[in-house]
Amino acid sequence: MYKDLDDSLVEQFLRYVQFEKGLSKNTISAYKNDLQQYFMFLHSISKKIENVTAEDISDFLWKLKQKNLKSSSIYRKTACIVQFHKFLIIEDITKNDPVEFLSRPKLYRKLPQVLSVEEVDKILNYIPAKKFSDIRNRAIIELIYAAGLRVSEVVGLKFEDLNLESQFVKVRGKGGKERIVPIGKKSVSAIKDWLKVRQQKFSTKILPDNDVYIFLSKLGRPISRIGFWQELKSYVKNAGIIKEVSPHTLRHSFATHMLKYGADLRVVQELLGHSDIATTQIYTHVDKEHLKSVHKKFHPRG
Repeated sequence: MYKDLDDSLVEQFLRYVQFEKGLSKNTISAYKNDLQQYFMFLHSISKKIENVTAEDISDFLWKLKQKNLKSSSIYRKTACIVQFHKFLIIEDITKNDPVEFLSRPKLYRKLPQVLSVEEVDKILNYIPAKKFSDIRNRAIIELIYAAGLRVSEVVGLKFEDLNLESQFVKVRGKGGKERIVPIGKKSVSAIKDWLKVRQQKFSTKILPDNDVYIFLSKLGRPISRIGFWQELKSYVKNAGIIKEVSPHTLRHSFATHMLKYGADLRVVQELLGHSDIATTQIYTHVDKEHLKSVHKKFHPRG
C-alpha cells in the first residue's frame, strides 16, 4: 500500500518538475532514482512522509556521504528532496516542512535556458490566427512572457483575477501568496482576441467552468499544463528554434529581458513572486553570460 502511495507521489512530483520547472529528461530520471532511494531509507526507519524531520533528511544525506558519492550527486539529491517537500506543501498534500531549517550545502544552480527577444517574436509570429486553440495559446504565451507567470498560475486564472482596463492580473502563486502584476498592451490585445473566440464557442453551452476560468479547452474545461506544453513544443519546432523550450523558459526569458533593459532586481523579484531575492539573482548571471559571449564574439581580443 505504502509503495503504491510513494510511486503516486513521485510521479506527481516528476510531472511537476517537468512541466512547471522545465527540467531536462536526464535530471527528471535522476530525480526519480533519488526519490526511490529516499523512500527506501524512510521505510527502513519506519517513517511516513508526513512525519519526516530535518534530522531524518540529514541522516539520509550522511549515509550517502559515507558511501563516498560525488559531491555533485549529493547536491542534486539534496535539491531533489528539498523541491519534493516544497511540492507536497504547494499541492496541499502535507503541511509538514522538514526542509525549512535543513542545514544543506550551497547548491550549484544551473543557468536557465532563455529565449532572445527575436526568438519570442519568431514563435508568436509563427502561430496561426484562425484556430480556436492557436488564438488561446497565443494569448497564454503573450501573458506568460508579459508577466513572468508560471504555467500553473495561468491555467488557474479566473475572470475575477483579470482587469484588462487597468492592464493588471491578480496571481495566486506558491503557498497561496497573491501578487498583482501588470500585463502590457500586447498581452491585453491577445487576451481580448481570445475572449471573443471563447464567447463564440461557449455562448450557448452551459458548462461548470465556463464563467470561472479564462483559458478553456474545446470541451470547456480548464486547460492542462501538459496540454499547453505540448502545443508550445510544436510551435517552437515549427518556428525553427533548436533550444529546449518549456513554459518556464518564457518566464525565465521575461526575467532576463527585464533585467537586461534596466529593471530593478527587487521589482523583478516582486513580479516573479520570489520570496528570496537570491532566487531572482540567477537571472543577473544569465545576462552576464550573454555579455561575455558578445564580448568574446566581437572584441578583437575576446
